Amino acid sequence: MSGSVLPAFAKILGKILLFVVIGVCFAATIVPRYLDRLYYAGPESGHFDGEHFANPDGDDDTIRPPGGGGRASFFWRYLTGSDGRPLWPDTVPIRAARSGDLLPPLPSTPTPVAASSAEVARTPMRVTWVGHASVLVQVPGFNILTDPVWAEKAGPLGFGPRRVARPGIALADLPRIDLVLVSHNHYDHLDLATLQTIWRRDRPMIVTSLGNDAILRSRGIPAVAADWRQWVAVRGRPQIAPARYWNDTIRVAVTRNHHWGSRWFTDRNRALWSSFVVHLPGGNVFFAGDTGFGDGRWPGEAAAFGPIRLALIPIGAFRFVPGQMSSGSHIGPIQAAEVRARLGATTAIPIHWGTFRLSYEQFRTPPALLKAVTACRGQRGFDMVRIGRPVDVAPYTPFRERGAAGLAGCLNTPAVRSLR
Repeated sequence: MSGSVLPAFAKILGKILLFVVIGVCFAATIVPRYLDRLYYAGPESGHFDGEHFANPDGDDDTIRPPGGGGRASFFWRYLTGSDGRPLWPDTVPIRAARSGDLLPPLPSTPTPVAASSAEVARTPMRVTWVGHASVLVQVPGFNILTDPVWAEKAGPLGFGPRRVARPGIALADLPRIDLVLVSHNHYDHLDLATLQTIWRRDRPMIVTSLGNDAILRSRGIPAVAADWRQWVAVRGRPQIAPARYWNDTIRVAVTRNHHWGSRWFTDRNRALWSSFVVHLPGGNVFFAGDTGFGDGRWPGEAAAFGPIRLALIPIGAFRFVPGQMSSGSHIGPIQAAEVRARLGATTAIPIHWGTFRLSYEQFRTPPALLKAVTACRGQRGFDMVRIGRPVDVAPYTPFRERGAAGLAGCLNTPAVRSLR
C-alpha cells in the first residue's frame, strides 16, 4: 500500500512544484511590468527619453544611495536602525491651528473696488506650516495647499517613516482649498487618501508635473499636469474676490528642480518632479517641492517668472553620514540659504524637517544650522516657524544680504562647525 502511495504523492508534489515554478516565472514577467507603471506618454525632450524622465544637470547624485554602499545595504541599515543615527523624539507637541487662526473667507457678494499698485502690493498673505512639505498659503479669497500629507506613515501599505508631529491643522478644520500643488510621487509628498478627501470636499484645481496625474486619476482625482516652464491658468474661484485684490489671472508655473520619482522599486522616474511658482497679487509664491541642489540654476529659472514674495524651501533629510551637509536629492540649510538668495525671495520659510524621520541628522539640527548660516550670510526673513502657527508674510521688497559669505563661505565658522 505504502509503495503505491509514495509515487502518487511524489507525482502530486511534482505537479505542485511545477505550478509554483510556472507561477514564479509569470510573476517575474508580469509583476515588474505591473509595478513599472507607464504614467506618461509624450514627445521626447531634454529631460524625457520617451520612457523615463531625467535631470538635465545629471542623475548620478540621485541614483547612488546616500552615505555610500549598496542600495540594499542602505535600506537594511535604515529599517533595522543599525546606522548609528541619533535618537529622535517619539512625539513632538504642537498646538494645531483652528479656523479662527486662519484668514477668514471673503463675503459671498463683495463690492468691487478699484485697485492701486500700492494696495495690490499690500495684499495680505498668511501661511501655516502643516508639517513636512504641507503648507497652507492664504490670500484673501484664495487658499493654496502644497503636497498635502495627513497620513500617519509615509510609505506604501502602511509601512514607512512614522509621523512624530501631528498635522498643524486637522483635516476637518482646513478652509476651502482652491489650489493644490503636488510636486512629485514620493509617499511623503503624494498621499492619495488625503488628496481624495480634499478633492471630494472642495473640488480644488490640482496642478502637478507630467505623469503624476495618472496616479491621481487611479483614485478618481482629476489633475492638470504640465512640463517644466509651462504655465497653468487658474480660472473661476479667484473671481469671487474683490477687484482690489485681483488685477491679474492667478497662474501656476511648473518649474525645474533636482530630484527623482518612484512609487515602487521598478517605476523609477516614470513621472516628473518639479517646483512651482504661483503668480499672485502682491508677489509670487515659490514652492521648491523636494530637491537637491544640482547645477544650482533652477532657482534663477523660477525667479525669472517674477518677483518672489514667499519661498517655501526644504532644509531637512540632508545628512546620511556624519558631517554631511547635503545629499544629491535634498538640500541642507547651507544650500537652502543659497537657493533663497538666488530666488531673491523677500521671505522664506523652512520646510521638510521635523515631521518624518528620513535621514540621520538630529531632530533640531536643520533649524539650528539654518540659523547659524543665515546669521553668517546676513540674511533676514528666513526663520523657523512652528507647525500649526500661522504667520503673516511681509509685503514684497527686493532681497539683499548684509554679509559677504556665499555658498561655501560659512562652512568654517564656529557656529556651523559645531553642527557638522
